[in-house]
Amino acid sequence: MNLPYFISSRISHKAEGSFSTVITRVAVVSIAVGVASLLLAFMILLGFQDRIKDKIYSFSGHLLINKYALSTSYEETTMLLSDELVQGVESVQGVRNWQPFAYRAGLLKTSEEVQGVLLKGVGIEQDTVAFKRHLVEGRMPEVGLERYSLEVVLSRRIANYLKLKVGDDVLIFFVQNPPRYRKLQIVGIYETGLEEFDENIIYGDIDLIRRINGWEENEIGGLEVFVDNSRKVDAVRDLLSEAISYELYVEKVSERYLQIFDWLSLLNRNVAIFLVLVLFVAAFSMVSILLILIMERTQMVGVLKALGGSNRLLQRIFLVNGLGLVVRGLFWGNLVAILFGWAQQQFKLIPLDPASYYMDRVPIEFNWMVFLGVNALVIFLIGVTLFIPLAAISRIDPIKSIRFD
Repeated sequence: MNLPYFISSRISHKAEGSFSTVITRVAVVSIAVGVASLLLAFMILLGFQDRIKDKIYSFSGHLLINKYALSTSYEETTMLLSDELVQGVESVQGVRNWQPFAYRAGLLKTSEEVQGVLLKGVGIEQDTVAFKRHLVEGRMPEVGLERYSLEVVLSRRIANYLKLKVGDDVLIFFVQNPPRYRKLQIVGIYETGLEEFDENIIYGDIDLIRRINGWEENEIGGLEVFVDNSRKVDAVRDLLSEAISYELYVEKVSERYLQIFDWLSLLNRNVAIFLVLVLFVAAFSMVSILLILIMERTQMVGVLKALGGSNRLLQRIFLVNGLGLVVRGLFWGNLVAILFGWAQQQFKLIPLDPASYYMDRVPIEFNWMVFLGVNALVIFLIGVTLFIPLAAISRIDPIKSIRFD
């Protein structure tokens, strides 16, 4: 028979209705609240980071292949979409998809307003499945036709500013000598909440840009590459750099939009600080509560010592008692976090302002490795700190403790 566990369970059973009952419940609730808060913080952080990254990757891929140039303008130096380039990209393990693109600056003009934009031209290789998640009205433009398409997709921000809607026509002027213009038809409206895209970019046919720039059919501005696993971007970039021509270079999208990814990294620091604070409060609470439980059981400690019980045996009794409270707190904390996360995913209980938070609801991302890590960390740290109050048992005098009132 496990004597420490048996005595600990008897203590807990006998404590019903006593002052120690209130103390143990406070301990369980405090741990549960702390663990639930930690798990929800990680779930929201991971969800927020993944949603922002998915939006950027769905627009620009994970990697960009461009030609070396002296200018850093959006209007890239032209490069050839050759068979050698395509074979080199497709030969790299980890590449899921690729698509050519080109940018062209222009001015959208209506009868009342003028707006500067970047027309992003895409071809039939465009990953429409990823982009359709951002469509709020209409459809994607038809591209890859015998003649270039004049259909475009605008952001909701640009459409509202110019007072345009799906089905309207709008003139776009290209600044060059001589100036050129085209009448575009709006077939869709998208929204990401990211100013870098919503304020500037409209989507159309890459053949339209080729026609305006006087390019050949196989000339493009660059190549967007999607990888199977975003965690292996660095490895895929190194392989791509070896597989393509020396006059081309591979750039990570996270480097092009460095300010966004740096901002997302800063959020990790906030959660880390929150983690330390919660663990400190939980550990301090358990130390205080276990000291109170030991003081309340001073007479029992004295009797067991008088009967020959060692300090180690008594410490194990209260250690089992304390760990039992921690496990109960972890159970309820995990249960609350999982139920709230599931409810937020299904019913969108907490909405957000897209203009401020880049999304319309609080995002939730379930990562079971994070769950295991947080629970293991809580058990380990609190278990270690429990030895602080247990040291007080060795100082209890059996004679004085039996007469303790």
